[in-house]
Amino acid sequence: MSEAATTTEQPQSGAPMLGDHLAMDLLNTEARADGQPVEFWSNDQDLLHWLARYGISQTATVAPADLLPQAKALRALAHQLISQFRAGQPIDYRPLNPYLQAYSTVPYLEQDAEGTLTLSRHCTAEGTGALLGPVAEAVAQLLVEGNAALVKQCEHPDCILWFYDRTKAHKRRWCSMALCGNRHKAAQFRKRSGG
Repeated sequence: MSEAATTTEQPQSGAPMLGDHLAMDLLNTEARADGQPVEFWSNDQDLLHWLARYGISQTATVAPADLLPQAKALRALAHQLISQFRAGQPIDYRPLNPYLQAYSTVPYLEQDAEGTLTLSRHCTAEGTGALLGPVAEAVAQLLVEGNAALVKQCEHPDCILWFYDRTKAHKRRWCSMALCGNRHKAAQFRKRSGG
């Protein structure tokens, strides 16, 4: 299990969506509450619910047999790759390629509501490839197009949730101002007032 994060959210409600990037939210599917590890993917249904929150779904009602272990392996790999990327270390990207290769897509031309032509990609893969491919692609896109300086972890000492800092000044410090930012402010106030 990788490092954990602090959140007040319970596993049943789903992992926090605070990362501002699918790859960051993938890392945030493991957490820590009251010093204890929290696994947001306890079963296939938890994972399918998390994927559905990002518009990734399948037509079958039963998850592929290897979906949960493959998803956890992808998360561990993403944690390793993103940590190396952030630290400016060499990255062995090759283990990510099987996830990407299992995600087959084709171009699709259509009109939007205003009549403008749009080009999108439609998935032709099935099973695990269709479900984990978009997540693997988000990790790959972060490594290719992302700015390592904007890949951050919450600065609260009890939290390690990840996020991609898209703020204008790139000075975001907290996973969420409502969670950790306010906790930090309250702790600083208590320290100053002697209580």
